[in-house]
Amino acid sequence: MGIGRIGVWHPLFGRAPAPAVRQAATEIEELGYGTLWAGEAPGTREAFTTAGILLAATGRISVGTGIANIWVRDATAMAAGGVALGEAYPGRFALGMGVSHAPLVDSRGHDYARPLAAMSAYLDAMDKAARELPFADNPPMPRLLAALRPRMLELARDKADGAHSYFVPPEHTVLAREILGPAPILAPEQAVVVESDPARAREIARGHMALYLTLPNYVNNLRHLGYVEEDFAGGGSDRLVDAIVAWGDAETVARRIDAHLDAGADHVAIQPLPADLSAGVAQLAELAPALGVRPGE
Repeated sequence: MGIGRIGVWHPLFGRAPAPAVRQAATEIEELGYGTLWAGEAPGTREAFTTAGILLAATGRISVGTGIANIWVRDATAMAAGGVALGEAYPGRFALGMGVSHAPLVDSRGHDYARPLAAMSAYLDAMDKAARELPFADNPPMPRLLAALRPRMLELARDKADGAHSYFVPPEHTVLAREILGPAPILAPEQAVVVESDPARAREIARGHMALYLTLPNYVNNLRHLGYVEEDFAGGGSDRLVDAIVAWGDAETVARRIDAHLDAGADHVAIQPLPADLSAGVAQLAELAPALGVRPGE
């Protein structure tokens, strides 16, 4: 599967009206980006439905789930959905999977007590289910885990094809590559704002970060990277904001993407802020030359 060096992660792929999603997908494909990434959260479409809309609307660009929540469907359904899209769109679909977050999982009536063990058992059950499915290995359908901390990254190395990390600075990409080793796919997300005014850029960034700073998985990962309580107060310190969201002119933003690639990423999924499809596509068009993204590549 070819995911390209640079892709696009956008929350509205799963929330906006389907005609707007189709239009944005075709415009991003025409710009030359390699992959579209769509999440799954309360208030969004089901992950495979969103992926199907994006795949059907385009002809070349790859599509990844970022991520499909393991608590939303059992392992047999996850395997069947992934294999179906992999077979229908050869070489264009990657299944990003994750354990989500305790508040969201608890609200669905599940037990989040041992997420690592749950993911490991889930992957085993997927393997068993896939053996009974037609087209399971033709073509292969890459599995990526939403992995932040070392043990989940080890699981991504040992039982999946790599990791799709989210809300991480380049120093996390360094650690992730060290744990994964050279072969597995590493595809971090990077939020970006094409805005050179520091106050305005950080205002947009803090609006984006507010929810994530309430979720222990992300905060604990940042603590592991050396950020302290003062960095999480007041919507995030300037140090933390600047680490999580790349802002500035197109060349400045491109340097952050290069930092992930230099740190060992195979692919970077950029998320244009604020979350507006048409404005996001405009930012992507502005960024494309600086990122080396060209139509037809």
